[in-house]
Amino acid sequence: MSLFPYFNFATVRIPGVIQRIAVVYLIVGLLYIFQTRKAMLITFWAILIGYYLIMTFIPVPGVGYANLNPETNLGAWIDRSILGEAHLWKSSKTWDPEGILTDLPAVATGIFGVLIGTFLKRKDQPEAQKVSWLFTVGVLAIIAALLVDLFFPINKALWTSSYVLYTGGLAILGLTLLYWLIDVQGYKRFTKPFVIFGVNAITVYTFSGIIPHILGMITFKNPEGKLQNLHEYLYNTFFTPYFSPINASLAGGLTYVLIWYVILWLMYRKNIIIKV
Repeated sequence: MSLFPYFNFATVRIPGVIQRIAVVYLIVGLLYIFQTRKAMLITFWAILIGYYLIMTFIPVPGVGYANLNPETNLGAWIDRSILGEAHLWKSSKTWDPEGILTDLPAVATGIFGVLIGTFLKRKDQPEAQKVSWLFTVGVLAIIAALLVDLFFPINKALWTSSYVLYTGGLAILGLTLLYWLIDVQGYKRFTKPFVIFGVNAITVYTFSGIIPHILGMITFKNPEGKLQNLHEYLYNTFFTPYFSPINASLAGGLTYVLIWYVILWLMYRKNIIIKV
């Protein structure tokens, strides 16, 4: 996806969301195979504490002091030193939100998910007790995140330890609600659209990013003689004339989701599931 559509290896962005998923899956998968659940819990907390110490106490070369500023923190320096500015996120140029060092706390997020998943799979815990435990862990994680936020702010780009706890806590509370509704209470009819998207999540994520690039490459002259691409033409023809700028963007996004739902529904009916 980073190479598409120009395949320019000199400026390709090396970090990315899918790359991070791959790194996290590999490391967490190995930990799951070779570590006990208790050891994984210790690893989780060691990463959160260690990452905080690294980011706030190790001086940044060329800067002279530890800091959390976007362009001068230790993670940004590591990315520039190893990957080079040409291979970082183009919107920032000097740092990357999916950089090398931030993969470390992202692994902690993965461990958090595995620990919760293995707890859900336990056969010795009644469903009602699982709901109680999950809710408690979710609330405690959010409280811990808000406390840590006082000295290590919740920040997605830096994937701070407080961000791991906060997003993990929110995810657990959401999971608790869905587990209670679907598995405990048996309300399953509303889940089908989410299942259809979920079983081919990587597929829709990948192609929903590639297709706009393709539409942007198809150019032609409009009736006024100005050059425009197909993406602009579709947006200006079907949405801009009928909605305010904000609602036009919303309508365009919802239409795109609906189109993908139809595609994924057809794939689901034919049992076409693309896995990595």
